[in-house]
Amino acid sequence: MTLPMIEGLLYVLYAALIVSSVCSIVFSLKSRRSLDPRTRGLSQAKMNISMGFMLIVLALIQMFMFSGSTVRVVVGALFMVIGAFNIFAGIRNLGIISRQSPE
Repeated sequence: MTLPMIEGLLYVLYAALIVSSVCSIVFSLKSRRSLDPRTRGLSQAKMNISMGFMLIVLALIQMFMFSGSTVRVVVGALFMVIGAFNIFAGIRNLGIISRQSPE
């Protein structure tokens, strides 16, 4: 990949990182302040999804920005695995909670 292409990709990844961080903060505050358990669960599931997306974006930034040392590759791979698990758990919880009837 050429240098301008990588720089453009990094700007997109930085924007995605900022958006996912803001979403994580918003959903975290929403879940902590909610008194309704269903709303709290939905907000926590959305927070998991946005945190997973944030971890994957962090891993991609790390892989594109820095040269590959063993520690960076291991940390990037760990972030990707944890991020993918958070996305999976968030989608699963979102489906389970949204199918429950409101009480």
